[in-house]
Amino acid sequence: MELKELEARMHAFVGSKGWYDPDSPKPQTPRNLAASLAIEAAEVLEHFQWRSTAADPAELAGELADVALYLLQLASVTGIDLEEAILAKLALNQHREWPDP
Repeated sequence: MELKELEARMHAFVGSKGWYDPDSPKPQTPRNLAASLAIEAAEVLEHFQWRSTAADPAELAGELADVALYLLQLASVTGIDLEEAILAKLALNQHREWPDP
């Protein structure tokens, strides 16, 4: 599935819940989406607290999906083409040097 199709499905889901409505109790602002993204990323990390592998890969997959959805939505509502941004960052990093620890 293409990234644009995932984005469309995500927008359809959010819209069906009424979260894009002006009076929504869950306003989909860039700030709120960024906070949600950070919270979900922390939930991914929680799967590795005190262990080196996730105890439940299916639960980890769900958390990773939450992170991806919030990232996709945040990029979309801020007018950033995530695919283009990723490709540009990969190109930049191709020539970057990281010092050894």
